[in-house]
Amino acid sequence: MCGRFLIRQDPNVFRSFYGYPEQPNFPARYNVAPTQPVPIVLAERGERHFRLMRWGFLPGWLKDPKGFPLIINARVETVQEKATFRGAIRHRRCVLLADGFYEWRREGTGKAMTRTPYLIRRADGAPMALAGVWENWLGADGSEIDTAAIVTTGANGTMAAIHDRMPAILSAEAIEPWLDHLGTEPRDAVALCRPCPDEWLTLDVVSARVNDARNEGADLAVPVGRARPETVSDIPPEERPLSSDEDAQGTLF
Repeated sequence: MCGRFLIRQDPNVFRSFYGYPEQPNFPARYNVAPTQPVPIVLAERGERHFRLMRWGFLPGWLKDPKGFPLIINARVETVQEKATFRGAIRHRRCVLLADGFYEWRREGTGKAMTRTPYLIRRADGAPMALAGVWENWLGADGSEIDTAAIVTTGANGTMAAIHDRMPAILSAEAIEPWLDHLGTEPRDAVALCRPCPDEWLTLDVVSARVNDARNEGADLAVPVGRARPETVSDIPPEERPLSSDEDAQGTLF
């Protein structure tokens, strides 16, 4: 599961790295959370473009999003099979702009369970290309929402110490075929979403302040000697995002 990430570098760094013509001027964000607008890059007519989309996927066939689970992740193992993502993995692949993501190491069980937040970044400091899928949802009243989800895969050796899943992080060479929905078949695109090499990543314990999506600021990404674990039972159920990786949603589609 990937339920929180950060965008730290200057917009021009991302523009140069991905090669889109738009010149967006977006601020650094250290606690990007589900339902918020997220920057993505996609390919249209052979060219890359920058877009903003809602993080929380709505399939095109959905009539009413009220009561629909919050889909923030798509498991690469089943993304071709599930009706929710079948069209998107073939026609609407994207990359979410990021510099790293957060994951929580859970320890204990029941009410005694605690979780410690980690920030995972690329060791070389390059933008972290998170594979994604997107969809343009049309409401009965004519409203439109562009929505996206992060593709996840099994954890590599580094990540396995804290979680059994991780976002699919694309190599620089894999970005082009991933975005090329006309030239790359879904089965070949899915093959690009492997656990990245261990040496790509660094893991740092960070402040438990990142647990609250309302908190923002560069201090959230500062490594700490030891984070104060938060008891999972203290988090209101409505603030625990569902994903296609875990909880009830995984059995729905």
